[in-house]
Amino acid sequence: MALVAFVAGVLVYFGVAVLSRAWFTVKPNERAVLVSLGRAQRLGDQFVDDPSLNDDERKRYRYPLLRILGPGWHFKWPWQKPVIEDIATRSIDITWDPTKSQSTIEAVTKDNLTTGIDGQLRWRVAQSNFYAYCFGVDSPLEHVMGYFVSVLRERVANFVDPKGQSLVDGAELSGEAGGGATELSAELSEGVSINDLRKNLPLLNDYMEQQCRATGARYGIELDAALITQIDPPPAVDRALSAINSTRNQVAADISTARADAEQQITMSKRAVEIAQNNAQAEVAPLKELADTLSGIKVQGGAQALGAYIRNMRIPLLGNARRIVQMTSTRSAGAATVEGGRHAQ
Repeated sequence: MALVAFVAGVLVYFGVAVLSRAWFTVKPNERAVLVSLGRAQRLGDQFVDDPSLNDDERKRYRYPLLRILGPGWHFKWPWQKPVIEDIATRSIDITWDPTKSQSTIEAVTKDNLTTGIDGQLRWRVAQSNFYAYCFGVDSPLEHVMGYFVSVLRERVANFVDPKGQSLVDGAELSGEAGGGATELSAELSEGVSINDLRKNLPLLNDYMEQQCRATGARYGIELDAALITQIDPPPAVDRALSAINSTRNQVAADISTARADAEQQITMSKRAVEIAQNNAQAEVAPLKELADTLSGIKVQGGAQALGAYIRNMRIPLLGNARRIVQMTSTRSAGAATVEGGRHAQ
């Protein structure tokens, strides 16, 4: 009986010890997967298929789909081990590196200028590729940060302002460009890549997000957002850029002033031309009216009526004349030259 009692006690002890450790909890912000004797529970023969990967990458990053355990209580056998990971969205500075301490990321621009870049990443564990994060990559976050920094440096080294590139192509300088073409040409003359990067931070962030969409299929980490917040060149370069920007602003102000003066002169010239045209029309209008009157008299009364009208119009002029000279010739009936206090033609 004593032996039976001892064996029963040992069984009860091991039963309680095993059962007390057989349950584990998964929090709402966590997901878990059970590993049985070194093998994670899988969903049959299904594998991760991400459209962002090409054919070669699909062969390299061929990860199986795992059976994910959600929040709550879960049972495990003694030979099983739960792997629990936090799936909440977290943020990390792009300067994070477990192998060294640094306050900024250095990158070389296309002008061979070394600049410091700072920003943040928002990331979370990809539930669709839990295998890559837990088992496929050693220190997946370090891999992702290295990949992100490499892509960022490559983009900074080859970055070209899209607006400036369109100017080089001549797309925006043709057609009805007018004064805008001069302004765009002035912008093209900058040629400073750091200024281009600062002006196009949203484009740089969008590019980084697009390039990092495949990190979920490669490393099991999804990047929610890439935020490049600062681009700080060395102090000497920064002072030179400040001088360039000040000069460019002054040039832009001078161009605007000159353009306003030119527009004002053009407007005044147009008004002067309109005034001259109105004066000329005012002088020509009586002559046209007189010609119409003489033509009407000749049509209605004939040449005699026209001669009588002209004679009557000369009477006031003859009254003010001091001397009248009349000349006759064989070609014409006569002509008179009137000299006096007033001259008439």
